[in-house]
Amino acid sequence: MGLAGFFILPWYGVEDFFLFEWLTDGYPFDTDYAPAGFLLLQKEKIWLAPLIVPLFAPFLVFKKSKTEPLYGKVLILAGAIGFSWMMIQGFSIGIRGWNFEWAKLLFGDLEDRQYGMGYGALIVASSFLFIFTQGIAARGAINGDVFVVSSILGVVSIVTIFVFFPIAKMLTAAFITESGNYSVLVFASKFFDDRLWSLSCLWGGRCGVAWNSLFLAVLVGLITTILGLIFALVVTRSGFRYKKLLRTLTVLPIITPPFVIGLALILLFGLSGSVTTLISDIFGTQPTRWLYGMPGILIAQTLAFTPIAFLVLIGVVEGVSPSMEEAAQTLRASKWQVFKTVSLPLMRPGLANAFLLGFIESMADFGNPLVLGGNFDVLSTEIFFAIVGAQYDQGKAAVLAMVLLCFTLGAFYAQRFWLGNKSYTTVSGKGDSGVHPHMPKLLSIPVLILAIIWAAFTVVVYLMIFYGSVVELWGVNNTLTIKHYITAFSFRLEDTGIRWSGAAWDSFWTTLKIAGIAAPLTAIVGLITAYLLTRQNFVGKNAFEFGTMLSFAIPGTVIGVSYILAFNVPPIEITGTGVILVVSFIFRNMPVGVRAGIASMSQLDKSLDESSLTLGANSWQTFRRIILPLLRPAILAALVYSFVRAMTAISAVIFLVSAEYDMATSYIIGRVENNDYGLAIAYSTTLIFVMLSVVGLMRLIVGRTEIGRRTNQTPSNK
Repeated sequence: MGLAGFFILPWYGVEDFFLFEWLTDGYPFDTDYAPAGFLLLQKEKIWLAPLIVPLFAPFLVFKKSKTEPLYGKVLILAGAIGFSWMMIQGFSIGIRGWNFEWAKLLFGDLEDRQYGMGYGALIVASSFLFIFTQGIAARGAINGDVFVVSSILGVVSIVTIFVFFPIAKMLTAAFITESGNYSVLVFASKFFDDRLWSLSCLWGGRCGVAWNSLFLAVLVGLITTILGLIFALVVTRSGFRYKKLLRTLTVLPIITPPFVIGLALILLFGLSGSVTTLISDIFGTQPTRWLYGMPGILIAQTLAFTPIAFLVLIGVVEGVSPSMEEAAQTLRASKWQVFKTVSLPLMRPGLANAFLLGFIESMADFGNPLVLGGNFDVLSTEIFFAIVGAQYDQGKAAVLAMVLLCFTLGAFYAQRFWLGNKSYTTVSGKGDSGVHPHMPKLLSIPVLILAIIWAAFTVVVYLMIFYGSVVELWGVNNTLTIKHYITAFSFRLEDTGIRWSGAAWDSFWTTLKIAGIAAPLTAIVGLITAYLLTRQNFVGKNAFEFGTMLSFAIPGTVIGVSYILAFNVPPIEITGTGVILVVSFIFRNMPVGVRAGIASMSQLDKSLDESSLTLGANSWQTFRRIILPLLRPAILAALVYSFVRAMTAISAVIFLVSAEYDMATSYIIGRVENNDYGLAIAYSTTLIFVMLSVVGLMRLIVGRTEIGRRTNQTPSNK
């Protein structure tokens, strides 16, 4: 693969990564599309020549046994030298020659230049990385398991490149003075700002944005976890007839652009909202602006993030072994005792992960506070205005991001402390059968009431959204019309085929393509990472886990700006392309796949892995044939969440879209800014129905996990 990347594929980036027009546009001799080998033949980019040696070095041990010391040494040296040289030359030489003054003084002016890496460089770098991991495994690392070693270093590499590197570029701005120098005093002055840490609210004033964000995030984490558990129990532990409908309603908020829910809440509870007006007329009270501030944000975030808790908890609740609950009942425990002492404690990993995700989502949320915040300032909106506002203070934005990270890290370790070192395994290699018992009546009645109330509230919100898409002008002229849908999604049949003449089609197809590419990649990376965290022990495991959660803890606005700073110049020059959107979605949404995978894998006994390995399977075969089939709820959670978030993301997308790659949410925001609310809501409604269809299709493809006997089987006459 490394040789193919060096001698066949274009070394530098092409204009459109997802198209192959370069094959008919001067390839392979045009220097814009030439492979590295052809560039060297034309005496171009001479600094690529040293890569030939480590590329061919593995052939020295091609027929040698992996147990021979020379085998591992050669592969380690070849991989390390090749990968290091690519990084050194990539960061040292840019579009204007040398990137560093010391290099210019040492070697003189460079008359050549280079652009961002392309297909060839990507494959060669990956080749060197996995040659290195093959050598490490041959030397006995992690019992010589190639799959595990390669997975660990592979995930570490991509997380370092696409999480740590851009965030580091962004955070260094916290120490930069106006003259371009570095100063700790500049950082301290911004970090200890009274607006950030003020506790004036204790005596009637306003609290700092840090305390606002923390208090809101804790509330959202608790409420969403409780509601997610309620919905999971209703779906799995009750005789409720309309489980499928309830399941659909719990997913609806997550597939809706957040500002649309905010607008619907304003129509219901705003100063001139329908509910506010009705209550005012009935009781003769003066309408207030109670919605704007913490109450409104809390309601909107609870609506938006409860589905995340539900998607995590549904797999955990289903994964509790029925035989353990039946054993407790056999010992004459009541249903309430079984639930309290057996079922609920075994759900602790899921509860902890659901709270952590709700907490982080609230911290990082941008759309809801922007629409409903009022005078209640939070960290994410402060970061946004620090970057795009008149002040344009990257240092302040970086300091705020660091505070947010501290809170997230605190929640992460609080979760680890609460779980402790206890075992939550419920699925082992032994035969397991049984049916989950229903909830005790004392619990089922309030749970069902809360679920029905919340479901009814969700229905009202979405009826308001749909109503807004079929009226002339929302809140002013309520004449029914479908002109907004026609404007956005009209098409006509011509002799050459279908002509997509609607204004929204370009962004719609682009969004579907980007989300379709990002979703499976996100699930793959997330579940492999979860497997490594739950099944393997290696040096730096805690740092590894924190690194995978880091991008989720940073507001999308910071992710967007940091990606622009990091990837606007060589060696990774992807700003303005579809690749940067795919990459941002993968690493922004990967933590959900990681947490869902960890929660589900915590219930799988390691004896399953050990039995497979004992019977001669390697780690890759065990992961593929044993672990993955038992992780269908986690796979579904990762696929659904990553797809719908890619379809509805706002904050990071605003910074990363281009004229060629315009996403649906950026188009909708443009319509809102132009006061074209009808078209914006019509587009959002269309996205909701499209994503519901895709989520249903994913559920059919992934299927369900069957652990034990879920229904009574009719005996066969055979």
